Parts: sequence; structure tokens; C-alpha cells
Amino acid sequence: MARSALTGTRIRERRTALGLKQADLARAVGVSAAYINLIEHNRRRVGDELLDKLARVLGAEPVALAEGAEGALFEGLREAAAGGDAPVSQAELERIEEFVGRFPGWAAVLAARQKRVTELERVLEDYSERMAQDPFLLTSLHEVISAVTGLRSTAAILVETEDIELEWRARFLATIQEESLRLSDTAEALVGYLDAEEQAETGLATPLEQVEAWLEARNWHLTELEAADPPAHERLIDGVPELASGAARKLALAHIAQVAADARALPLPEMTRALAALGPDPAALAARFGVSLGTVFRRLAALPEGVPGLPPLGLVICDASGTLTFRRPAPGFALPRFGAACPLWPLFEALSRPMQPIRALVDMAGRLPQRYLSYAYCQPRAPGGFDGPVLMEAMMLILPPPDTPEIATGPARLIGSSCRICPRAACAGRREPSIMGEA
Repeated sequence: MARSALTGTRIRERRTALGLKQADLARAVGVSAAYINLIEHNRRRVGDELLDKLARVLGAEPVALAEGAEGALFEGLREAAAGGDAPVSQAELERIEEFVGRFPGWAAVLAARQKRVTELERVLEDYSERMAQDPFLLTSLHEVISAVTGLRSTAAILVETEDIELEWRARFLATIQEESLRLSDTAEALVGYLDAEEQAETGLATPLEQVEAWLEARNWHLTELEAADPPAHERLIDGVPELASGAARKLALAHIAQVAADARALPLPEMTRALAALGPDPAALAARFGVSLGTVFRRLAALPEGVPGLPPLGLVICDASGTLTFRRPAPGFALPRFGAACPLWPLFEALSRPMQPIRALVDMAGRLPQRYLSYAYCQPRAPGGFDGPVLMEAMMLILPPPDTPEIATGPARLIGSSCRICPRAACAGRREPSIMGEA
């Protein structure tokens, strides 16, 4: 069967129209997601056997995937005939080639319209299904409507009643303030939830997101590296559907090498005993083992769940540009998926104070600000030796605060996730207006 240079592109278009992920298609045809990604970017040839499998899963004719524009055009016109309100006879279907030959422009327009209609119908179905089955989304929308209704009713009373008593006026103003806060916080939570949704398209995710999805699926712990004789690093990523691109696999291998080095420096049995005695104090642990704070930060974030003395935690790492290069979220601590993070994070303060540890209590913006104890540290790296550039790397470990009254009620630094969704309107570090509006 003839192959054009765009066979992979047509496979990708068909898969996208059906709402399939690369990983799902890969499992259905018995190959890796990374190989499907290469095929869809026209970097691998598709054999006859694999093409037949792909065609069956995608519900298309092999010729429609393998041949040029006419094959795909025929398929589009057949879909238009099958999905139209007016019935199309078999005799007319058999004259598709004649129609394309005599009116190629009109045929292309009709096929394109059918493709667009199919895509829009699928989007509508997805939204309808999500609205019906996603309890958080439904609850949030009802909360928004309830807050808006309360605001409107209270404001109407204040406007329409001229001689309202001062006591009742104060009550109504307090109600407006409460409902405004509820509306702002609910909208912030809704936007954060939507931003945090996984990419439906594995191949479009960034390499960093692919690595994070893989680590999250493993609860951020690589058990194999705790063994005395760990396996080859490549074996840990063989056949991993989340790592669909070569760049992601390269980042994953670099992460594995770093985790393996940290595990050798801080073996799990010794680390477990130290945590039971000292708690998650990075400075105390670093002094006990004679390692850098950065090693302790990374090791704490890579330990398995259930280690005594280890609370739920998060870790973010950035380079000198402020770009986040690693993101393990702590419970309730919102991390931006796109764009820059809050400039008031101790993480970025550490960049201006290399080799100087920073400990700070922080309150993450929200309806009820959540308090955390953060440890930040910046250390230089010289991968090019003495003659190469010095690269700065900052880390911030995010822990729940100690259960002491002075910590629970003491002053803390006010921070947010990112300016885009942060409700703190008077923040001195704001770069852009929030889409949440003023709180």
C-alpha cells in the first residue's frame, strides 16, 4: 500500500477526533506511546500490519490513513452522508469518486464542514458529560450562583430602602462582604481546578509535565533505587506511557540518576531512623549525615509514604531565571501550571542569598489561608568546571507548620500561587491584574 509523508498526521487527526489519548491508542495496538508519538510526527514508517490495527481501532479505512488527500476526503464525505438528516442512497455513495473528481472544491468544503461538526459535537458531549458527572464543578457553579444571588438581593435592599436603620445597614454590608469573599474564593478554586486538569493530549504536554505525571503515578518514589544493586536506569522507563517524548525520557533519566545518588548518600534505613529522632528538620538531617541541604531536600521529597516522622510535603526547584524545573505539590499548596509563580515565595528570595538557608512561615491565599513552614536554599553548580558558567539552583521544601500556638497564630508571609488567580489585590509583588477581580 502506498504511503505518503503525512500518514502519521492523518492518524493523529483521526485519533484526536475520536477523543483518544496516545497511551490508549498505543495499548490498543500493542506498541508504546512513545512509538505512536513518533508515528504521528511522521518520524517512523507504518507497516501494513500496524496500519491495519490502527485503522480498526480508529474506525477508518487503511487507505484513508495511508493515501493522500483524496482517501481522507472520501472518508469525510462518507461520514457526512452517514450523519446527515437526509438519507443518501447506496448508488449515490458509490459515486463519491465522481463527485470528488468533478467538484473537488465543493467536496473539500463539505468534508471540512463535517469534520468541524463532528469535533464540535464531541466537545459538547464532553462538556455535558463533565457537567453531569463532575461533582466539584457542579458544586462550584452552584456556589457561584448562590453568592451572586445573595449579593444582588442584599444590594437591592440597600438601594431601594432609603430610611434603613444603621444596625440593619451594617448587617447588610457585612453580608455583602461575606458573599463577596465567598464568590472570590469559589471562583479562585474553580479556576485552579480547571488549570490543574490533566492534558487530554499526551503528545502536547511539556516534557516536565510528562515526567511529573510519571512520578505522581508512582507516588513520587522509585522503589527500585532503594535496593543494594539497583537496575539499569533505562529499565525504569521502558514502556512508560506517560513518557511519550524523547525529551521527557531524557529528563526522567536525569531525575533517576539524581535520585539514585541521593539514595546512596542517605540510605532509607538510616534516613528512617534519623527522621524518627530528629523529625523533618533539613539542617539537623544535613548535619547528621554530612551532606548538603539540597541533598536532604530532594531525599525527603523522594521517600515513600508511611515513613515515621515524615509529614505530607512538597518540593519546588527553580533555576536562576526563576523557571520551575521540578514541582511536587504539597497538599493545599497550589502550584502554577503555566506562567510564573508568586514572586514572594521564599524560593526566589533564596536566589538572591546563595548558600544562606531561609526558613519562613507562609500563608497561601484562599478563602481560609493555609499556613505552611517553608525551607528555602540556593546552591551554585558548575557543570562546566572552573572555566564554565556557574549555574544557580534554588529549592523550597514545603511542610505543614509545627503544632504550637506561637506558630499557629504568629505572623506569616502572605503569598499566592500566581498573580493570574491570586485574590490579594493590594499585593506589592503583583505583576498583572487577577482574573478573579479585586477581593
